[in-house]
Amino acid sequence: MTMTTVSAALSGTFSIGGTTPVVRLGYGTMQLTGEGVWGDPQDPDEAIRVLQRAVERGVTFFDTADSYGPVVAEQLLKKALHPYGDDIVIATKAGLTRSGPGEWRPVGRPEYLRQQAELSLRNLGLEQIPLFQLHRIDPQVPLADQVGELALLQQEGKIKHIGLSEVGVNDVKAAGEFATIDSVQNLYSLAHRDAEELLHYAQQNSIAFIPWFPLATGRLAAEGGPLDTLASKYHATPSQLALAWLLRRSPVVLPIPGTSSVAHLNDNIDAAALSLTDEEFAELEAAV
Repeated sequence: MTMTTVSAALSGTFSIGGTTPVVRLGYGTMQLTGEGVWGDPQDPDEAIRVLQRAVERGVTFFDTADSYGPVVAEQLLKKALHPYGDDIVIATKAGLTRSGPGEWRPVGRPEYLRQQAELSLRNLGLEQIPLFQLHRIDPQVPLADQVGELALLQQEGKIKHIGLSEVGVNDVKAAGEFATIDSVQNLYSLAHRDAEELLHYAQQNSIAFIPWFPLATGRLAAEGGPLDTLASKYHATPSQLALAWLLRRSPVVLPIPGTSSVAHLNDNIDAAALSLTDEEFAELEAAV
């Protein structure tokens, strides 16, 4: 297959909460902002092209957050894709405040989460947010208040599904006392697998598992490294192998590789055409 014929749809589909289908290979918007995830992109026109090209290549799931920019990424999505196609599913997050480039502080007060949900609806141009995620659990606020507010927003029809980010299994179980949790989003990749227990729990309970920073391969992809060597063997790039491994890892995994370049986007989506055998999957895992 050529770059122009490979569709992200080849990665398969998953239904969030059993009611909202998405193509599994999605797109994360964090890299569309300025340095330190702060301010506007260096090339706003390219950012728009990236988002539109993602849709052309079959991507239906877009992950963003009110804190990316802040608000820059959400507004870029609206500018590039609104009015959205019927199959487009946008996930956003609230619960981290920004005081400057590279700085993140959790705030989970119910009134703040409600305010941010209302602003995200406006910035994204939506009547309902398909997936609204608590960006971080705020240790200074009772979990019942944080998740309970999201449940109220859900009852009011302002959000459809509720998710959590950077949590453990016990957090998901505790949050489940106040709302149905349909997704979790943790750092996870071929090179970073600390969230294996959470992934196992997600698979057991049909919860979407959204790995952020899915291409965090570092020295593994360096020239002569394990991924570089195997990439030559499989006639693929290290990034494509890393994504193919994630897609093969579990049917609940929804990778969201981000980039500010159309060329890199095309390269990532081509990973949807890679189908690893059991032996190739094991070889990649063992190499790391």
